[in-house]
Amino acid sequence: MTVATRAELTEWTRHEDRHGPHEVDEHVHHVVRRELDASLAALLGTPAGDTVLSTGAADAFATLVPRLPLGPGDRIWTTPYEGVANLTVLSALRERARCRLEVVPLRPDGDLDLEWMAAHIDDDVALVSVAHVPAGCGIVAPVEDIGRILAPYRCLYAVDASYAVGQLPVDVGRIGCQLLTGDGWRFLRGPESVGFAYVAAELRQVLAPYGTAPLVPPEGARVVALNAALAEQEEAVPAGDLAAVLRAALEGTPGAQLIAPGRVQSGIVAFRHAEVPAGPLRRELAARGVTAGKTVAQETPLYLPGHGVTAAVRVSVHHDNSAEDVARFAEALRDVLAGHRRHTVPTAVRAAAPASVATAGVGAVAAPVAAGPRAVSAFPAAEGGGAALAVRVPRPRRRTAGRRHLALVSGPASDGTA
Repeated sequence: MTVATRAELTEWTRHEDRHGPHEVDEHVHHVVRRELDASLAALLGTPAGDTVLSTGAADAFATLVPRLPLGPGDRIWTTPYEGVANLTVLSALRERARCRLEVVPLRPDGDLDLEWMAAHIDDDVALVSVAHVPAGCGIVAPVEDIGRILAPYRCLYAVDASYAVGQLPVDVGRIGCQLLTGDGWRFLRGPESVGFAYVAAELRQVLAPYGTAPLVPPEGARVVALNAALAEQEEAVPAGDLAAVLRAALEGTPGAQLIAPGRVQSGIVAFRHAEVPAGPLRRELAARGVTAGKTVAQETPLYLPGHGVTAAVRVSVHHDNSAEDVARFAEALRDVLAGHRRHTVPTAVRAAAPASVATAGVGAVAAPVAAGPRAVSAFPAAEGGGAALAVRVPRPRRRTAGRRHLALVSGPASDGTA
């Protein structure tokens, strides 16, 4: 968070602790919301007042989408880059409405197949859900091109901009979506547990006869802090040059494998190493002053498991990063790998060791695991080259302080799929 954002969060949290939530809520209602609505409208290119606040993008999606009046003749399109939280919602909607859930195929280079979408779109497609930038890698989906394909048809278009807003230009008018969800943290550098959703008039009209459960409002102090963060928000300019330097540093690192499908990349770079697992690698980088994230296959279950990825390290650059930061990362990574090589048992010794020893330690997970239990089953081909969804989606776990990272373990699922 910026200094001003952190100060606002601290001050109003203390105020709420001393005086209770009512004064904070009154301040939010009478002062902050007007400023925040204007900031969100400018950020997203929406009319003022067309955004609602929630505790997060996933929570907003999970509240609004299940109320869509879909039926057996409808089709839902998602992509292999859909996150597990939204995918869980879409799977539940499919079960309730008895409709079809189809996965848009990818081109050989990893981009979404827009030609397939243009050839197979019709008025049976009721909902299309696309992640602008997925959590598991840095590919940028062509959300504006998709919007132009969908515009002549009756389908509703939902875009998850959680990892895009703040680092990329996001213009709802150019995208043409009816629902856009985002988080106040990550690239916006606001507090956690506060997000927003743009809800177009068409979507409000569709939902009106069926009732809309109100979104769970975020805490007042977090709303004040988000307002402070957006007041300092600079124009989103893709950090392409710096991200390219970051990717080049990884490409020159022996044993490192980039997870970078597609032709257009964002400031998020995901990779794994052939010798050092993602968890220990992330911790060793943190010990050297470099903060990195860890992504696991369950977070993007239609893409990562099928590409042999169980866990990966995720690093990102933002407007306040510099080439010196990338150099520090590269130096820290070299130091971690050099230390690992010094402490790795030589191959000859490892071959002579008992099996219980040879399969232990960080070197034991160098071989990728194709898929974990309940991650994804085979997709029977849909008519026209698409894929009908036949996947058991793992339940997303709530973020908690000190959350342990998930790990995939090879073995059969309860339903017999691999």
